[in-house]
Parts: sequence; C-alpha cells; structure tokens
Amino acid sequence: MAGACEGQVALVAGASQGGTGTGSAVRLAAEGAKVAICARSVEKMEETLARIEEVGGTGVMFRCDLADPDGGRDTLVARTEEALGPVDYLVYVAARTMFSKFETVSLDRLQSALELNLKAAWLLNQQVIAGIRARNSGGSIVNIGTSAAHPLTGPPYGKGPATRTGTVYGATKAALHRMSQGVAAETYGEGISVNVVSPLAAIATPAVVSGGMIPQELCEPVEVMVEAVLALLTGKPAELTGLDTTSIELLRELRRPVRDLTGTELVPGWQPGDLDDYAARILGPRRAR
Repeated sequence: MAGACEGQVALVAGASQGGTGTGSAVRLAAEGAKVAICARSVEKMEETLARIEEVGGTGVMFRCDLADPDGGRDTLVARTEEALGPVDYLVYVAARTMFSKFETVSLDRLQSALELNLKAAWLLNQQVIAGIRARNSGGSIVNIGTSAAHPLTGPPYGKGPATRTGTVYGATKAALHRMSQGVAAETYGEGISVNVVSPLAAIATPAVVSGGMIPQELCEPVEVMVEAVLALLTGKPAELTGLDTTSIELLRELRRPVRDLTGTELVPGWQPGDLDDYAARILGPRRAR
C-alpha cells in the first residue's frame, strides 16, 4: 500500500485525540500525502505532527475552533492550500458527542452541536468541493459518522445511551449523513467521491479505553476505521461514492486487509475473516451475513 496517496494533499479536521483523526493523518502521511491537521489543542496537535514526521511525512497544523464561526474555520482550506497546495482529500472527524436528556438540552447547546456536527462540516465540504471542481482534478471526502444517526428500532426501545440520551447527538449527526449523500449525488460523474463511514459499534480510542464505559470486546481498533477511510479516499469515485456505511461492512465487502498506521504491517486479529467474526459478535449471526 505504500505510496497510495503520493502527491496528494489532505486536510484532516479534528486530529488531536489519538483516534480516527490522528490515525488518518498518520496513515495518509505514511502513504505519501502531505497532511494538514486542525484542532483546538496545540499540544495534542504537536503530538500528531510528530507522529506524521516519524513515518517520513510532511505535515502542518492549524489551531482552529471548528465549533466557533469566528474560530478560524472559514479560512482553514485557504491556509492549507497556501502551506501545502490544493486540497485533494478532506477527512472530517470533529464532533460534539453530547448525551443528555432531550428536555435538558437548551437551544444554545443544540446550536453548539449543530455548529460542529453539521455547519463546520458543511463549510469545509463546500470549500474543498469548490476547489476540486475549479481545477477539474478529482478528489475525495470522507465524513465520519455514527450509528447514533440511524433510525431507532422500536417500540420497544433499548436502554443504551444512543436511545435514552442521544437525541441531540443523533439528530445533528443524521444531518451530516444526509448531507454527505446529497453532495455525492450532486457531484456524481465529476471524479469526486463523498462518503460517510461509522464504526460498527465503537472505536478503541484512548478516551474510550481509559473511560471503560464500553466493553473492550465491542471496540474495533483505530486502524480498522483508518483503513476504511483510506479505502474510500483512494477508491474509484464512480464506484465508491454516496455510501453510508460502517468500517467493518466496507472492509468485509472489499475483502481488504487492515494494516497498521505505517501501512507496512498487517494488524493481527483484524483481517477479512476476523471481521466476519466480529460482525457476527456485534450484529448476531443472521444480520452479519
């Protein structure tokens, strides 16, 4: 896989927490892309940038509060292009994960979730698409979604957090899912792919692992999500666009090996046959087929 992104410029929005954003930035750099990252935490971004450099990559970082209309998000694409060149890939990871009872969510808190989960993504998707179209160069966007955005099954309803306290998070992320498919439809046939991908259950990010709220057996490694992101970014736009999928479903369908963040080693226990077993464990044998 080495060199799959040679000569490309990628912008990863939200790459400071050691999860999908950080992993995507490192893997894209390892595959030859020049990578721009943004987040609020300079210290955490410096850690990500160091990892980019460790794999021989080129990266830049921009402090940006994507939830704030005046926090620098409107110039983020322009700053990336000034530093690295035209943006070919956008990975939008940033999200406000808010689990609160519906009746307790004020309009201000709803607005803050909308700013990060939809409006910032809308703006960056819009600006990157405009640049790709102007150059007629082709390009790819992956927006990171969540199963909480999908319709609930019931009644009766389950008792998990996505059901009991996930209304504002699910609703705002559902808008991101629909936006992604709409942009894919509007750009179809132009050499542009736009997809949204979610973990099947949960990602083993540092916060999830240390918090212990989600059983470890339900979590997939960051490398699995990153492999799915890379597959969508580098796939043929005529074939892989408009998808609302999960990492596991996509990689199983493609029968794609999962590699580490350097792109050189296979991740033990998470290869195509292993993904079948994981899907069966999460979904049940019949739904996982």
